Amino acid sequence: QVHLVESGGGSVQAGGSLKLSCVASGYTGVNCEMGWYRQVPGQDWELISGIRSRGTTSYANSVSGRFTISQNSDNSQVFLQMNSLQIEDTGVYYCASTGPPTATCSGSEHFRYFGQGTRVTVSS
Repeated sequence: QVHLVESGGGSVQAGGSLKLSCVASGYTGVNCEMGWYRQVPGQDWELISGIRSRGTTSYANSVSGRFTISQNSDNSQVFLQMNSLQIEDTGVYYCASTGPPTATCSGSEHFRYFGQGTRVTVSS
């Protein structure tokens, strides 16, 4: 069982920046992939970014070029640097993890663990 705790949300004006952090615990080994989802009012649950244990990253079109995901050396922490924030980025952001593999990471793992969420509010 992977336990995820986010921090770093808050309120910021449009054009500003925030950095979200997530600490993973309760497991042995590496997380095959960690990522960030968000729930924006009136929109679908969205996977906005992911990072594989070896560092490969991915981004949704909605945040590409503005957000940067990173992790620490043992991938127990993941970060999301959010720049050029827009009002449409307002929502609750959730850290996610696939957890460790049963054998080796294959690239087909699904996110199974989620944090409690941290709220981001962007105002004009």
